[in-house]
Amino acid sequence: MTQPADRIFTNAEVHTLTAPDEEHEAVAVRDGRIVRVDSEYEIGFLEGVDTDVVDCEGGVLLPGFIDAHTHMEVVGRRLVHADLATDDRETALGRLREAPDEEWILGYGYDESAWDDDRYLTRKELDSVSEDQPVVAFREDLHTASVNSVVLDRYAEELPEDGVRRAAGEPTGVVTEGAAEFLRMETAPDREETRELVAAARDHAHELGITGVHDMVRKSDAPAAYRELAADGDLNLRVRLYYWADHLDAVAETGLVTNHGGEFVEVGGIKTFTDGSLGASTAKLADPYADGEGVGEWVVAPEELADIADRADDLGMQLAVHAIGDAAIEVTLDTLPDDPEARHRIEHAELLPADLDGFDAVASMQPNFLRWARESGLYEQRLGAERTAASNRFSDVLDAGVPLAFGSDCMPIDPLYGIQQAVTAPETSQRLSVTEALRAYTSGAAYAGHDEDRFGTVERGTAADFVVLDASPWGVDAEAIADIDVAMTVVDGAVVYEG
Repeated sequence: MTQPADRIFTNAEVHTLTAPDEEHEAVAVRDGRIVRVDSEYEIGFLEGVDTDVVDCEGGVLLPGFIDAHTHMEVVGRRLVHADLATDDRETALGRLREAPDEEWILGYGYDESAWDDDRYLTRKELDSVSEDQPVVAFREDLHTASVNSVVLDRYAEELPEDGVRRAAGEPTGVVTEGAAEFLRMETAPDREETRELVAAARDHAHELGITGVHDMVRKSDAPAAYRELAADGDLNLRVRLYYWADHLDAVAETGLVTNHGGEFVEVGGIKTFTDGSLGASTAKLADPYADGEGVGEWVVAPEELADIADRADDLGMQLAVHAIGDAAIEVTLDTLPDDPEARHRIEHAELLPADLDGFDAVASMQPNFLRWARESGLYEQRLGAERTAASNRFSDVLDAGVPLAFGSDCMPIDPLYGIQQAVTAPETSQRLSVTEALRAYTSGAAYAGHDEDRFGTVERGTAADFVVLDASPWGVDAEAIADIDVAMTVVDGAVVYEG
C-alpha cells in the first residue's frame, strides 16, 4: 500500500517548468520532498488520516524562486535603517532624517539616475541631515556612497584618496570603491545584529516567493547567523554561501569545499571583483564612457585575479567573478580555469562580447538592471545608445547555449519585478518569454549552484519548495507581472508565508 502524503497542495494551476506547457492540479509531499504531481483525483489517493490538505484557491504554483546573486545582510539593513529606494531626492533625505537615532545615521539603496537632476547625494545635503552624527547614504550598488562632513573629518586619514571625489579641491561627499567599502566595514553590524538583519531579510524574501539565495558575503557574520538559525530550526531558506576572495586563507584552513553542507546552508565558492560598476563609472570598458573620458578601473587587477583563480582552482572551489564591462569580461573569460564541471560563474556580465561561442561559464545576471536600459536611463547616459542596446543580452545568452541564472543583487530583491523587466526588454537580444525568465530564476539558478537535482522544478524527488501566485504571469499583461501578489511560499513542504 502506498504511504500517505504528509501534505497535499490542491486546487492549484501547477506548472512544473520541466516541459513546455506541462500543467497539473495538485502536488503531494512527504518528508519535505515531492512524491507526486498529478490531477486532484490521482493525488487524492495519497490523502491519509493525518495528511494536511492545503487549498491553493486556484493560484498558480511554481518552483520557488532562487535568487542567484544577493546580499541578505544588505537587504536587512535596508529594512531596518533608511530605505533610500525612491524616485525623489527629497524623499530620500527625509527618510535619512527619520532614520533610527543611533551612533550612525545610515541609508541604503539610493539611485540618482531615477531622480530628475541625476546627481549623487552631496556632503552639503547630508550635513542638512545632521551636523553632529556621521551620516552615510549608500548607493544601491554599494560601489558609491555619500557622506556628511562629520565622516570626512573623522576619517580624513583612513579613506583612500583615490576614492574621495573632489570639486575645486574640496571633497564633494561622494566616495567610491575602496572608500565606500571602508565605510561599509566601519558601519558593519555585530554578530547579534547580523542575525536580526538576516532574519528580517529572510522574512522579506519569503513574502516575494523566494525559497533560496546565493549570498555573496564579505567580512560579515552572515554565515554564522545562517548556521545558528539553521541549527535552531529557524532558517527556512536555502542558502548557498559565496565567500569573498579575502576569505581564501580561512577557506583553506577550515577545509571548506564547494557543495558541502546541509539542507539549508551549503558552501558555494569564492567570489571576487574585477571591475566596479556602471553607476559609479568604474566598470572596466574597452572604450571610454559616453559621459566621460575614462574607461573605468580595476578593483582587482588582472594579475591578482589570476592568482585568486589559481588558488580557488587548487582548492576545488567554484568561482563567482564580478565582471560588468566588456574589458573586464574578456579578462575574466581568459582567466577562469578550464573546468566545465566546476560551473564557474561570471556575475552581472552586463556588456557581453558580441560572439558568445567562447563564453565557457555560467552567466549569472540581473534582469532588474534592464530598468537602466530604457530610454534616457543610466546606461544611455554612461554608454550611449549603441552599447545600451547591446547590454544584458539574455536572449543571446540562451541562444548560445550558455547557462543563464537570474539574481537581483538586491536592486530590488523581487523576482517578479526582474521577470517583468526581462519579458518587456526593449531589445530582441535582451527579451525573454515568461517561461524562459521563470526558468532563469528557478532551474537556471539551481544549476548555477549545482542543485538542479534538488531545486528549481516541481517534480517527483525534488524539494517541496514552491511559490503560489494569485495570478498567472502568462495570463496578465506583461507590464503587470511585477504587480502579481504572492499568495503562499513553501519551503521543505512547510508554508512559511501566506499573503
